[in-house]
Amino acid sequence: MQTPLQITFRDIPQSDALEARIREKAEKLESFYPGIVSCRVVVESRDRHKHQGKEFCVRVELHIPQHDIAINRDHHEDVYVAVRDAFSAAQRKLEDLSRVQRGKVKAHTRGGRPGE
Repeated sequence: MQTPLQITFRDIPQSDALEARIREKAEKLESFYPGIVSCRVVVESRDRHKHQGKEFCVRVELHIPQHDIAINRDHHEDVYVAVRDAFSAAQRKLEDLSRVQRGKVKAHTRGGRPGE
């Protein structure tokens, strides 16, 4: 990455273990798409009903040449699951973008049925 990874915690205390997990996931994204210019991750806590506990939301913003990708994952009671799901979705987006840029996407024919 050309700019350092930015990690922001909102309404939750900073956790070294969680920050290390986020850095690990961000490094893994670079192996799928080495052209990442910047990555920003926001982890926040939202209160649900008083009897149900907290939810965690994770937002991953990636800037790559000619594209910006934003992934939101809400409604997880476990912050590590929210981080895992957000980075998995970001990885899928990067893989899809990489396939399109390499021209490895199949073109669909019009009509959809053979002979049309």
